[in-house]
Amino acid sequence: MDDKKVEQLANLLNRLNQGNITDELRQEALQIVSNIDPVELSLAEQKLIQDGMNPEDLRNLCDVHMEVLSDELDKVKNNIDEGHVIDTLINEHEKLKEFLTNLEDINSAIQLMKSKEENTDIFKRLVETSTLIIDAENHHLREENVLFPELEKRGITGPTRIMRMEHDELRLRKKTLKDAALNVETMDFKEFKSVVDEAAKYIIFNLRDHIYKENHILYPTAIERIEGAEIWKDMKERCDKVGYCSFTPGI
Repeated sequence: MDDKKVEQLANLLNRLNQGNITDELRQEALQIVSNIDPVELSLAEQKLIQDGMNPEDLRNLCDVHMEVLSDELDKVKNNIDEGHVIDTLINEHEKLKEFLTNLEDINSAIQLMKSKEENTDIFKRLVETSTLIIDAENHHLREENVLFPELEKRGITGPTRIMRMEHDELRLRKKTLKDAALNVETMDFKEFKSVVDEAAKYIIFNLRDHIYKENHILYPTAIERIEGAEIWKDMKERCDKVGYCSFTPGI
């Protein structure tokens, strides 16, 4: 990765993180990022972390990156076969996005309730939806144990570090959400609503963001960097050993 590009991105990021993102600055950012391919940008993000930048401070750069790469997912889908490791991960993401929409609706309904007795069926829906979202664990493990190590072997370590960190943060909120769903009868309703609202909104926002970054940044980088049908075949066999989710299409 060209040190000048890394320095240019670091300067850009510092300006973005100051909070006053004008239309002029946004256009400048889009122009800079559009001239850097996904692998280069991933390496630049990695170097910024190695130089001491907090991964959380990369979010503004990721937002610009995602806007530039809005058509990358279509390119990935057109270059892989059905059942490919990445194809399965993308399809699972589509199901997860459906669950997040359901969770959003469920939480909105719960927040409007005055008492538990108003709609007891909503709590059953919350248990079912939180269970499905937690059941994405094998999806995350296939990434962490198969996909990420292959990227890291090829020098892509910054983005995978961020994804692992986000997986861990999401696991905590998912557990909080399901625990509340299972214990609604014994919890003060006001406290229950607060716990559900905080956990649900965190999961909805951050998992959607996480999915977008993987679809448009991490997976295109993987397709570009991991070369060879035999390697992908071996990865598929390792993914099979990890296992799939109850909602994995075609499994």
